[in-house]
Amino acid sequence: MIELEGVPELIDPVMVAAFEGWNDAGDAASTAVAHLEREWKGEVFAALDAEDYYDFQVNRPTVWMDAGVRKITWPTTRLSVVRVGGAKPRDLVLVRGIEPSMRWRSFCNELLGFAHELGVELVVVLGALLGDTPHTRPVPVSGVTSDPDLAQRMDLEETKYEGPTGIVGVLQEACTHAGVPAVSLWAAVPHYVSQPPNPKATMALLNRLEDLLDLRIPLGELPEDARAWQVGVDQLAAEDSEVAEYVQTLEEARDTAELPEASGEAIAREFERYLRRRDVSPPGSPGGHATADGSDSASYLRDNPGGRTRPPRAPKPDTPGTAEDSGETGDSGDPGPDGEDTSED
Repeated sequence: MIELEGVPELIDPVMVAAFEGWNDAGDAASTAVAHLEREWKGEVFAALDAEDYYDFQVNRPTVWMDAGVRKITWPTTRLSVVRVGGAKPRDLVLVRGIEPSMRWRSFCNELLGFAHELGVELVVVLGALLGDTPHTRPVPVSGVTSDPDLAQRMDLEETKYEGPTGIVGVLQEACTHAGVPAVSLWAAVPHYVSQPPNPKATMALLNRLEDLLDLRIPLGELPEDARAWQVGVDQLAAEDSEVAEYVQTLEEARDTAELPEASGEAIAREFERYLRRRDVSPPGSPGGHATADGSDSASYLRDNPGGRTRPPRAPKPDTPGTAEDSGETGDSGDPGPDGEDTSED
C-alpha cells in the first residue's frame, strides 16, 4: 500500500526508477538513483508492502541495531521526491527497490496509481545489462520507448524487441498501455567484469539522464571513482594475456563500428552536449544479470577455486562486439532480455 501523506504539490514531476536484480548489471542503475537521492537529499515518504511482492527466502530481510534495539529492514520498493533547482525547477519522483518476486502486474499498477496521484508527466526507467563492450571505451547508453511519437520527439529508438524481459520492460509496457509516456535508458556493462560497483556505467546513465531531462546532475566523486575503477580493471586484465587480448579485440571491433560516426559534426555535437551537461557555455556558442541473449553471465575476472575463467571466443573484427550487435537483438538492435536497445547513443 502506498502512503501519499505529506507530499507537496510537485512541479513538472518526472518519475525515475531502477530495480536491483536481473536488470541491474554492476548495480549501475540502482546506484544511479541512489546517487540522485543522496545528492539532492531525498527523503523516503512511501513504500510498497513487502508482503505483496517479495519472496523473503530469495530476498531476505536484514536485522540491525538502533540504540541497542534490534530492528528489521524488509526488502521492498521505496519512493522519495527531490526538487531540482535552477532557472526551471522541477521535481523528480525517485523509485528504488528490488525486482519483485511475484505479482508483477499488480506491482506496476500500484506504481502507476502513485504516478497518477502525483501528476507524473514522464517515467524514466534505468537499467544495465551485460554486453560485449570493452571497459576502456565510453559506456554505451541507449534510450528506447514503445511510443513512436515519443521516440521521434525525444530522439529515442522505438523498441521492437521480442523475448524474455524483466521488471523494467514490464513497467515500460504498463506505462504505455496506461497512456503514461515512458522511456528506458540502458547502459552496457562489460560482461567480463560484471561485479559491482561500476561507477563508470552509473555516471554514463546519469549523463544520459541529464540530456534527456535537460538538467544538471551533480556527479560528486563519481568521475574519480570511474577513473579508479578503470585503472583497477586495466591492472586485472594485464595480469592475464588472454583477457588482455580479448579486450583488445573488443576495442578494435568497437572502433571499427564507430568509425563512420567519427565525423566533425558528430564530435562537435558531443562536445556541445558535454558543455551543456556541465553548465558551461562553449566559446562563441544478487545473482545473474540480463545479457543480450536473455541469459545470465558470470564475471570473467572474478577469482574462483578453479582459476580464472577463460573469456569466450572474441567476435571477428568486422563484427561489432557490442550487445546491440548480437544475433538476439532483432531488427532494431534491441537487446534480448528487456526490449531495450543497447546501441550507443
